[in-house]
Amino acid sequence: AVVSTQSTGNMARVECQSYRLTMEDPVSMAYIARHIASVKQHFTQRPGLRPFGLSALIVGFDYDGSAHLYQTDPSGTFHEWKANAIGRNGKTVREFLEKHYTDEIAASDEACIKLTVRALLEVVQSGGKNIELAVMRRGKALEILDTKTVEKLVEETEAERDAEAEAKKKAAGKS
Repeated sequence: AVVSTQSTGNMARVECQSYRLTMEDPVSMAYIARHIASVKQHFTQRPGLRPFGLSALIVGFDYDGSAHLYQTDPSGTFHEWKANAIGRNGKTVREFLEKHYTDEIAASDEACIKLTVRALLEVVQSGGKNIELAVMRRGKALEILDTKTVEKLVEETEAERDAEAEAKKKAAGKS
């Protein structure tokens, strides 16, 4: 899987540079997602080539500053999402995101990060020990949150979740 990830990333970088030299414009996220998906599909269909065995989430910003999240699959399909998860228990996290995601949450960094932590806590058993978070902001480098920050976010999120559950119990008791 590491080789597939590295070769996909390298291939995407080369395509972005080639596009920029040829078109004199930066590549769009939709273009690069479509390109990666078509290469994966080519490797799946062509005899004698080892197919890419992984799905990938591709996140970034277009030249106009709009954020995009794409998922590519080994079959060559790609889809744009507002929020998504792949891998083990990805369906559970995706269902949680579908239920709780709003445009208001997406507009706030803090609310978006907390929603992510809440979604991951649906499937992670041991709190923040098994959670790694990376935050991408327009015009800034990718930020990988340190363990202490993640632990603090997990504690805050669990306290909020417990308070909500307690409030629901009290409301149900008054009915």
